[in-house]
Amino acid sequence: MKTTSKIVLIGNGAVGSTFAYTVLLRGFVNELVIIDSNRDKAEGDMLDLNHGLMLAQPMKITVGDYADCADADIVVITAGSAQRPGETRIDLMNRNVQIFDSIIKQITAYTTKAILLIATNPVDILTQVALKLSGFPKERVIGSGTLLDSSRFRYLVAEKLGVDPRSVHGMVIGEHGDSEVPVWSSLSVAGMLPETQPQDSVWHINESQKEEIYNETKGAAYKIIEKKGATFYAIALSLARICEAILKDQRSILPVSSYLEGYHGINGVCLGVPSIVGRNGLEEVVPLPLSEREEEQLQSSAAKLKQFLEEIGF
Repeated sequence: MKTTSKIVLIGNGAVGSTFAYTVLLRGFVNELVIIDSNRDKAEGDMLDLNHGLMLAQPMKITVGDYADCADADIVVITAGSAQRPGETRIDLMNRNVQIFDSIIKQITAYTTKAILLIATNPVDILTQVALKLSGFPKERVIGSGTLLDSSRFRYLVAEKLGVDPRSVHGMVIGEHGDSEVPVWSSLSVAGMLPETQPQDSVWHINESQKEEIYNETKGAAYKIIEKKGATFYAIALSLARICEAILKDQRSILPVSSYLEGYHGINGVCLGVPSIVGRNGLEEVVPLPLSEREEEQLQSSAAKLKQFLEEIGF
């Protein structure tokens, strides 16, 4: 039985390097290998991270190449063309599909056993691209999905209610992007459903407030990109959370992107939905109850992504 753990990171840009730093701080893996076309940048970050080992957790951090994927538990892919100001995630599609074609071929030359964790946008489309190109079972190809969107959603709800975001339980599902679906029907705070609270209650969230929270959640990336050029802190934390759930076999329920078959009538597309994440990757998709409107929105999100997938031959 394997007693050590290893992550290979492909892509050492803003997201990748922040993920590497987060992994160092969290200390849940024995070895981290960084692969990037800019080897000097990767080596600089590797040295910088190693210089902090005395102040963090023992682990091995190196710069490597695709051969290092051979014994990796997880290969995290953050490489790709960055989203430009004013550009939607879907606009990234064709450029990043070409990049992924090269990356996946090099990974599969050395391993067919690792779990692939995709963060590059548009993440749901590229998760499906990685699934098809790799030939891996669907349980071992996972996208970051709507975990980040759900974190943004919970933060905004918590701000409205004046509570700790960790006390808010709710999810955004569907596409990580413009057609994402906030699941208001099951949003809860300490077991209480704001949806069912009287209109004069401080715990009630009215339709106008819902729309504001939804638009802020959906538009968060655009706002951040406009102000500083890229988003990387929260997505790095999201990736680290997924990796920790896998390596520690936590069986955590997280809204990750995976290939759906018969989920609320959806087939043949990768979307973010609540799933049990553990040592084998995606252990099980969780049947989340939805209102009629939420189900329609989720199906519309799936149809949108299917259309784009057909255009690129996937």
